[in-house]
Amino acid sequence: MTRDAASSAAPGPALPHDLSVWGMFLAADWVVQAVMLGLAVASVLTWTILVAKAWELRGSARRQHETAQRLAATASLADLASGATPLDAVAARLLAAAEQELHLSQGLADAGGIKERIASRFERIEAAHARQLRRGTGLLATIGATAPFVGLFGTVWGIMNSFIGIAHARTTQLAVVAPGIAEALLATALGLVAAIPAVVVYNHFARSAAAARARTSDLSAAVQQIVSRDLDRRAAAGPRAATPLQADRPDRGPLQPAAAR
Repeated sequence: MTRDAASSAAPGPALPHDLSVWGMFLAADWVVQAVMLGLAVASVLTWTILVAKAWELRGSARRQHETAQRLAATASLADLASGATPLDAVAARLLAAAEQELHLSQGLADAGGIKERIASRFERIEAAHARQLRRGTGLLATIGATAPFVGLFGTVWGIMNSFIGIAHARTTQLAVVAPGIAEALLATALGLVAAIPAVVVYNHFARSAAAARARTSDLSAAVQQIVSRDLDRRAAAGPRAATPLQADRPDRGPLQPAAAR
């Protein structure tokens, strides 16, 4: 019997006893194990960001809706300051910025210039809020873009090891080939498990953040309307009229944002 025939007739190595995900992970090469662990961590981060951002955006949407209704029914800064209901955090920052600019602009008769400076302050607050909304979503984009390729790297590495094992065993029996290829393909599967939810969650939060920015713009417009009314009242009362903050809000502390609910 020739050497090739003898090797073909010899029984191949038995399949691993445990072909579960955990068993294949333990039997994989250390490089493939590192890839799998990294992808598992990425998947956990994706779901953590999903829960945290969903809670943040849902609470923010509710508070901004309540604040928008209150601003729509408010005639002046004094009325807004005397309300017992706390404002949304963004609206409170907008009001504080408007009050500060009105205070710094005391004695100036150009209402148009005051409005422009207040609008500039509001733009910076809106930009800061937009950056806050995007916090964490960059990681989702990174995971969604790179996880499939990381899993593919683990698969290629595992298949290379399988071919090396076939060469050493001098056999092409399925019992030798299948376990290594299965372990390698598990890395690709984990890459897809990490990437697909990350892409879906990222797109969902991109839409939610756009809606939140629109609500912030609505709050900014509502506050500017209130400030414009106060400035027009001051102009109608005469050049010596006090600002709304001087006349209607003596010795009041800064407006407090609504506590997260």
